[in-house]
Amino acid sequence: MPDAYADTTEADTAPGDEPSPARQPTEENTPTAEARADERRFRLYTVAVLTLGVAAAAAVSAWLPFHGSVHLWWIGPLLALAFLGAEQLGVNVDVRSGISWTISFTEIPLVIGLLVAPFEVVLAAHVVAGVTTLLARRVTGRVLYNSGAFLIEVTSAFAVAGVVSQALGDPGAVPWLAALAGTLTAPLASTLLAMAAVRVLRRRMRVGTVIRLAGRILVVGFVNASVGLTGYLVISKTPEAWPIVLAVSLGLAALYWAYSDLLREQRDMEALTDVSLMVARSGQQVAARPAGKAGDIDGDVDLDEWATIAERIRDQLAAARIVLRLRLEPDEPLRTVVVGDELPATAQGEVAADDPLARLPGSHVRHLRITEAGSQIRTALLDRGASEALAVPLRSANQLLGIVEAHDRLSRWRGFGKYDVQLLGTMASHLATALDNRRLLATLRHDAYHDPLTGLLNRPGFRQVAAVPLRACANSVVLRVDLDVFSTVSDALGYTWADRMLMAAGRRMRDTLGPDVPLARVEGASFAVLLADCDAACAQRIAQKLRSELSAPYPVDRLMVEANAVVGYVTTTAEENADRADVDSLLQRADMAVRATRGGEEVKSYVPSMGQIFLRRFQMVTQFRQAIEEGQVTVHYQPKVALPGKQVLGVEALVRWQHPEFGRVNPDEFVPAVEAAGLVGVLTSFVLDTALDRVRRWLDEGLRISVAVNLSVRNLADAEFPARVADSLERFGVPGELLTLELTESDVMQDPERALPILRKLSELGIELAVDDFGTGYSSLAYLRQLPVDQVKIDKSFVFGMGTDLGDLAVVRSIVELGHSLGLTVVAEGVEEDLARDQLEAMGCDVAQGYLISRPLSEERLEAWLQARTVRSLDRASEAVLTLLT
Repeated sequence: MPDAYADTTEADTAPGDEPSPARQPTEENTPTAEARADERRFRLYTVAVLTLGVAAAAAVSAWLPFHGSVHLWWIGPLLALAFLGAEQLGVNVDVRSGISWTISFTEIPLVIGLLVAPFEVVLAAHVVAGVTTLLARRVTGRVLYNSGAFLIEVTSAFAVAGVVSQALGDPGAVPWLAALAGTLTAPLASTLLAMAAVRVLRRRMRVGTVIRLAGRILVVGFVNASVGLTGYLVISKTPEAWPIVLAVSLGLAALYWAYSDLLREQRDMEALTDVSLMVARSGQQVAARPAGKAGDIDGDVDLDEWATIAERIRDQLAAARIVLRLRLEPDEPLRTVVVGDELPATAQGEVAADDPLARLPGSHVRHLRITEAGSQIRTALLDRGASEALAVPLRSANQLLGIVEAHDRLSRWRGFGKYDVQLLGTMASHLATALDNRRLLATLRHDAYHDPLTGLLNRPGFRQVAAVPLRACANSVVLRVDLDVFSTVSDALGYTWADRMLMAAGRRMRDTLGPDVPLARVEGASFAVLLADCDAACAQRIAQKLRSELSAPYPVDRLMVEANAVVGYVTTTAEENADRADVDSLLQRADMAVRATRGGEEVKSYVPSMGQIFLRRFQMVTQFRQAIEEGQVTVHYQPKVALPGKQVLGVEALVRWQHPEFGRVNPDEFVPAVEAAGLVGVLTSFVLDTALDRVRRWLDEGLRISVAVNLSVRNLADAEFPARVADSLERFGVPGELLTLELTESDVMQDPERALPILRKLSELGIELAVDDFGTGYSSLAYLRQLPVDQVKIDKSFVFGMGTDLGDLAVVRSIVELGHSLGLTVVAEGVEEDLARDQLEAMGCDVAQGYLISRPLSEERLEAWLQARTVRSLDRASEAVLTLLT
């Protein structure tokens, strides 16, 4: 027979109904007010059931005559004991939250009572046994309702049995068929009362659940009634057969218990599967969320997801309340999710540090009862308004992730049992793993999309965050900000202080832009900003403000480091196809604008011509090797003559590129691009081999002319470079003294400690070493004395100004005197006038080079120049000397 009182505080949810744990209570619609209203309705329903039961019992008692017998003195107590034993041996099955189905075997004594005792005796025995069971189990709140239900069960059974007996033509006795029909009526009546209670409490049950429940009740009632009826008939005919009947009855009880356990395991597995799927879906939603700021998980949405999970746990445990206290972010306090009865005000808010349930050690389930707990646990349960609770901590390897609490099981017969403890422990293990995985996923996502130093977005994070605003806003701006003092700070003070400077710069930018503007550190000392719904004027204003903030001095290790920032920006409205502009292309254009800042112009807007310039550089770099192979790149030579003898001492090899598309390309344009692309080795080898080949052919003609080749600072960083030069000299058979390698002053002094070993190896080969553009850098005389330098070349800017600027004249004179004092040959570049040549000659300058003597010439034109302007010695046995014709 089903439970006469199904705890209907919560029933099955109808299709389409969703729980609303996040609903905000109002003054007239709070959970407490609803509970009080439900209680009032149920009291009225109890009165109605009790009244109906008493009236029905009176009517049936008047309809069925009472036949007294001496046997009733022992039959009545025996039936009461049988009903009491059937209740005690009951098998409790939780159908859904608050709906319990108890297989109590009461059909067995009921069907026997229908056959052997009058209505009043059976009624009294059933009511006494039922009420006694309730009182023994301390379920006192529903005694009146259950008493009315007991009356209706027995009354309906006797009424149906009487009707069937009359239909069978035997109104004075109860045949077995009538007893069977009446017995099946009792559990159906009890079930109808329970379903009516569900409706009274404004709960709903699925139709399918009601049908399945009624079917199970009929099946179990029929089996129980059949066993009782069969046993009575067998014993009445064969009294010595009672052991067999008893054995069959016990076997039937064992089958019920096994079925109950199997059904419980099945429902537990379904609940575990549901919770696991909910957690997995929640994790997938976290993984699908876009990158953003630290702590980018939507807390409200996340709590709603966990409320759904808590609802499923409550449904399985048939608990009055489930409380989840979760730490969804690494450093945040525990957040509370409550499903079911409202928590008292004393238990709401953040969990206190000294809360005993929050300080439970380990990760296993505790079954806490207010009657058995210590003072601290008892106080905690009272604060929560619970008489018993299951509590289990959720832990990772080293941190408390949360707590799961289940309060007060909804059952008239029992509280939480061992199966509930096992189920909650397994669910808690799943939840702890899910929480830990979600936290790990959130950490990995944050690290994947954020810069670890500044905490700002990185390039992938900026790309993801900026994609949606760019599509939504037609007028958007991407800025790129570069700190051009970063490398200097790194070299001078180390990367630790440079990193501190970067963090300070990131904070300044965030303070200037506000918390909602996407800001990223894309690389090194470069930052990117997205300004959605911003025009060019707005972008210019914000760029100027950022540059001003970032250019303020930085306090670094008790020093004030002067900084400078340059800003380039691009607007989507400047694009021909603004709707196709993606983050990467905009960043690239903003970078072009940054690199286009020149001569104090720290803020630059991108214009399409910049793209053409950088595209041209890219094409030149990618085509450079092919250009050398196809002969587009050639070497020109500019003669150098001695002063005052005007002898041609040598030539300087200068690279030229005749591009088939761009025409003649200036070396100042393609050489830096080639160096940046790491192709300077290819360029140097090509020029060196071409120049040495020319010197070899001059030697074959009896001419001894040296050649000067310019080096890059990257050559001085290549430890294998001296060996390659030696190989080239040997391959062409050119003495080392006929080769001069020129380096700019800034290249030599950039890292003199590293350059010194390379220069010494080159000097050991007999090669002449020259410092080019001397006087424009910041060289140290001490280092200049240590370097194996043979020549210094006066920068042409000083030579140009000698005739009009006394300062330039003094600088040139000083360089000549300094070079001679160090035993160096002094070469003057940029000699374009006779006056300059005469002044240099008067100062004692050794060599002159410039347009006055000759422009750079191709190999063929150089030969013609030499033939037209020089005479060659006829004595091939002696050293050939070339002299200028005047």
